[in-house]
Amino acid sequence: MNIVIIGGGFAGVNLALSLGKNKQYTITLVDKNNYNFFPPLIYQVATGFLEPSSISYPFRKLFSDQPNTHFRLGKLLKVVPEENKVVLSNGELTYDYLVFATGAKTNFFGMENVQKNSTPMKTLDDAIEMRNKLLQQMEKASILEDPDEIRKLLTVVIAGGGPTGVELSGMFAEMRNGILRREYPELVGKGSEIYLIDGGDALLSPMSAQSQKDTYDDLRKLGVRIMLKSRVKDYVDDKVILGDGETIETKTLIWAAGVTAHVFEGLPAASYARGGRMLTDEFNLVKGTANIYAIGDTSVQLTDPGFEFGHPQVAQVAIQQGRHLAKNFKRILENAPLIPFKYKDKGSMAIIGRMKAVVDLPSPKVHFSGTIAWFAWLFIHLISLITHRNRVRTLYNWMIAYFTKDQSLRMIIKPTLRPEQKD
Repeated sequence: MNIVIIGGGFAGVNLALSLGKNKQYTITLVDKNNYNFFPPLIYQVATGFLEPSSISYPFRKLFSDQPNTHFRLGKLLKVVPEENKVVLSNGELTYDYLVFATGAKTNFFGMENVQKNSTPMKTLDDAIEMRNKLLQQMEKASILEDPDEIRKLLTVVIAGGGPTGVELSGMFAEMRNGILRREYPELVGKGSEIYLIDGGDALLSPMSAQSQKDTYDDLRKLGVRIMLKSRVKDYVDDKVILGDGETIETKTLIWAAGVTAHVFEGLPAASYARGGRMLTDEFNLVKGTANIYAIGDTSVQLTDPGFEFGHPQVAQVAIQQGRHLAKNFKRILENAPLIPFKYKDKGSMAIIGRMKAVVDLPSPKVHFSGTIAWFAWLFIHLISLITHRNRVRTLYNWMIAYFTKDQSLRMIIKPTLRPEQKD
């Protein structure tokens, strides 16, 4: 059985690893990067609390003990279902079964200026770009005399009140209240502000009302300016323009306000649902196809009781779908009936700051916050990292940060420019 997997995130990697060393399968995983990374922690790379290698691992190293699993660096251009073929940026592959695990990309809702000038928070490239930008802006602000320019350089606006927006806001606030005062004393009192903007009635909308309240209160105590029922309309000339006409002057807009799935040439329009997600049946088979599957954020299944509008686009869904599809592929070889996918909700959590987090458990419904929730968040994210090496590196950096209330990973690292390039 020749299986081609497009995408090496939670869903794709768990599918490939679950099929393991079974010689009955030939697996090829295709990804535009040569490494897997852990998206829930990229904001800590962006803020200098983790190095990129702590949350990433090369695919070829990951699959080195699986002779039936191969890696291909490339981008998918189109699918040719009638020929069981995919066209990549660097060649073609044929398949018996094709699995889309391409995740989601940032959705800018058609706002060209926002897309051009803001910083998204989806990839390691985004995180490193943000870290470099923020550090360079603080260095620039430290030698300027114009108070308005300094204020714009130090002000951060984050659009999106989900886990990424909340966690970034809390981290920036603690950096401002601690690291900034120690390492940039000349900038203290110069107008560093952190805005968190969301169009809904509350932060962390999928979580419980108590988690939303605890998050709101904790961020306010940290000095974050929270603006609910507000939407970013444009970002022009260092001004974030809101829907009501209000403006915020800043050189840093971080976009964490929405995602959309990738749409690929070759699949029928009936295969797609709202947001570009591929519509699948209870076995993750894409509608209108015979041997193409979709798992993780790129898929939407409307047949799971309790999730009539589809599953949430979170890591646990992707992990469970990847492992479940692996079991069904084994059943295909055995000519056994397939088992429908049913999502087991294990709860949700978000970290707000040092010793501050919120956790909701579904059954029985339990909410807790504070120190216990903070340790629970650390533990769950630590064991979810893909290798022991990643876990050790991350734990070490967290311990340093905990005991020193600081981290020493704030280096500006960027490619050397050739003479013909501009800085």
